[in-house]
Amino acid sequence: MSDSHSLVEGSLWKKILLFSLPLMLSNLLQVLFNMADVAVVGKFSGSQALGAVGSTSIMVTLFTGILIGMGSGVNVIVARYIGENEQNKLRKTVFSALIACICVGAFLLAFGEIFIEFLLRLVKTKDTFIADSTLYMRIYLLGMPALGIYNFGNGTFSADGDTRKPLFILMIAGVLNVILNLFFVIVCKIDVAGVAIASIISQYVSAILIVILLVKSKRQVKMQFSIIDFDKNRFIEIMKLGIPSGLQNAIFSVANLFIQAGVNSFDDIMVEGNSAAINSDALVYDVMAAFYMACSSFIGQNFGARKKKRVLQSYFISLIYSVAIAMILGLLLVAFGKEFLSLFTSEEEVILAGMKRLRILALSYWISGFMDCTIAASRGLGKSLVPTIIVICGSYIFRVIWVYTIFAHYKTIPSLYLLYAFSWAITSIFEIGYFIHCYKQKVNTIEFSNMFD
Repeated sequence: MSDSHSLVEGSLWKKILLFSLPLMLSNLLQVLFNMADVAVVGKFSGSQALGAVGSTSIMVTLFTGILIGMGSGVNVIVARYIGENEQNKLRKTVFSALIACICVGAFLLAFGEIFIEFLLRLVKTKDTFIADSTLYMRIYLLGMPALGIYNFGNGTFSADGDTRKPLFILMIAGVLNVILNLFFVIVCKIDVAGVAIASIISQYVSAILIVILLVKSKRQVKMQFSIIDFDKNRFIEIMKLGIPSGLQNAIFSVANLFIQAGVNSFDDIMVEGNSAAINSDALVYDVMAAFYMACSSFIGQNFGARKKKRVLQSYFISLIYSVAIAMILGLLLVAFGKEFLSLFTSEEEVILAGMKRLRILALSYWISGFMDCTIAASRGLGKSLVPTIIVICGSYIFRVIWVYTIFAHYKTIPSLYLLYAFSWAITSIFEIGYFIHCYKQKVNTIEFSNMFD
């Protein structure tokens, strides 16, 4: 393994940053997929289409979050076998991971097509938006298998220290998505359906390209379809780590369904303002997520290589980077919030409504870094089940209780949005405690058997 790709040698400060930058840009391009949908319909089709597409943002995050979690699971296991130099297991893992991610993507497609209208009504989507929101999601869900393939490839390349190829692919798919958005909405006069079609076309393009690059790769993660290397044990291993990771992402979305229901209890202007402002969440979260992926990858490889000192250093450096970038982006959003929201709507009332969310969340994002980076660190050690249980308690049960107590009492927008900061802080405390326990148990004693939950 060349030093340029090795995660077990060299300066961690430099390598984690260089590893994360292309991944950060990749994540931002994924955010731009959805932001382009919202921006184009908001600018060229009006507030009705904006509210319809914006109302699906939590659903989009719910389904895509599971596949992103699968990619994270692939990343950890591939990184571990690269660190251990287990070539046979690595080859079987890569092929089995592709099958696993396709299967999960196909399941989400089928499940979503059956239940999406029910889910949208469950969160009390406005009757004025429900038809268009359902149409958008039914089309968007057709891209789930492709999204599964892309996240498999992204996790595989990142585990090998290569975050540039996924960035290259998303640059192509991102430009294509924006062009198709404008074509369908402006030229074809298809608003909600048009931006959904543009999204799935770009997703399948990115899936095809990432498989081609894996087949042509000259590194350890190269795929060879001439050798059918499916392995049931590797498949189960990926599922055991990837499914809890995916459910962990989905849990946030499920908890946010109750928050969306709270937003929907206000007037249409507030709903539309929330739809515009919520785009900042994906923007900041996905930038921070680059350092979480780095955390898992570096810990996974160094754990496999039995370099326990670098395991702990990888966690602290990734944490510092993620919290710092959240603070910087939060301050920028506070300073230029109205300009940011004007990308999605031209209506002053909607912008002012969006600022009510933006100000509170922008100053709170950094707290989530302690939670998510620590979860990524535990995942890098092969632990995914317990962190998921902690998230269920801290970011699901707590949020639901808050909505039906604090928010139900005050019935104000600030009392609703403040639950994010409190739930992140509480969950962080328990996640850090669990990671310390795992580190002492698994790394200090160098226990490599039964690594995965």
